[in-house]
Amino acid sequence: MDLQDLDISVIGGGIGGLTCALALRQRGAKVTVLEQAQAITEVGAGIQVSPNGLRVIEALGLGDALAGRSVQGQAVSLRNGTTGAEVARLDLTRLPIHQRYLFVHRADLVDLLSDAARQQGVKMRLLQRVDTVATGARPVIRLATGDTREADLVIGADGIHSALRPVLNAPQKPFFTGQVAWRCIVPNTTGHPPHARIHMGPKRHMVTYPLRDGSALNVVAVEERATWAAESWSQKDDADNMRKAFAGFDAEVHQILSQAEAPGVWGLFRHPVAPTWCGEGVALLGDAAHPTLPFLAQGANMAMEDAWVLADAVANEPDMATGLAAYQQRRKARVTRVIDAASKNARNYHLSPGPIRFAAHTALGLLSRVSPGQMLARFDWLYGHDVTKAA
Repeated sequence: MDLQDLDISVIGGGIGGLTCALALRQRGAKVTVLEQAQAITEVGAGIQVSPNGLRVIEALGLGDALAGRSVQGQAVSLRNGTTGAEVARLDLTRLPIHQRYLFVHRADLVDLLSDAARQQGVKMRLLQRVDTVATGARPVIRLATGDTREADLVIGADGIHSALRPVLNAPQKPFFTGQVAWRCIVPNTTGHPPHARIHMGPKRHMVTYPLRDGSALNVVAVEERATWAAESWSQKDDADNMRKAFAGFDAEVHQILSQAEAPGVWGLFRHPVAPTWCGEGVALLGDAAHPTLPFLAQGANMAMEDAWVLADAVANEPDMATGLAAYQQRRKARVTRVIDAASKNARNYHLSPGPIRFAAHTALGLLSRVSPGQMLARFDWLYGHDVTKAA
């Protein structure tokens, strides 16, 4: 399908929305991003851009620019939270030479994508809160102000509270997983190497990795609890609550958390994958279609994969309806597998002392020491996937 001069509106100026806008613009479409905030920006937090997500950034021509703003990861280290001893290691230096694993500040990736999109002619419209969308040959976006906007295609990249998802799907109530997460960025005063360290303990774990020039650490800490926090990215907490939750962990964890100030806190909810991602003239991507828990570091990567496949499918199928159907068909099984794998990781990180944890940690440690290549090969299905080449 010829996208030249096709009018496309993307709801949401996050990583998925900006990636999709840029991919569509590079194929000739006229693209407008509608963002409800007063600026295209991102809160302070890090993400892991694994090789499968980085391939999309590279295909957009931004790979080297992102690498220049990132730390290249050398390992994922699973550690005993109490003693600090390494249980097992995923050696990222064994990745094929064309694959890179980057630790990235979200704001740096958003800035890179938004600057590139503007330079290539994508229009950015701020303070555009969308109430709902009417599907059709020319779908209509209704804004909170009462204004309306028509387009040839409307893409909902507006996250878990998407205005478009309920238009295509019956209400599906998420359920609280019994876990709450904190996140913050602190100075790297521990000499933390370019590793993602997963400090594991009973019913809790903490992930740390360096950002930018290595002088800062991204911290995400998860605790199981009966009470729950709101599903929000903007709620703050007293850092002492996080420190108390990890009081039994080793000295490195204590030093890292001693520097935390007003961390963000949110409840972790499991959302069903949307049954329907596309309708007449509309499509969902990223968290709007398939929110995932953060235990495989794939939320942003899946959104970027979605964005590329959506643009590719619409451009290479004979008409819009066929293209949108092909997009969902190419993506749904993969994201479902990723979401299931992420959910299982939480259980593995939170094992209590006993024979099950001993057996699991011993087996992982033995595999990573005796056959590190085989350890990494367990993730070929994830990191080796390249949506920019897949038909």
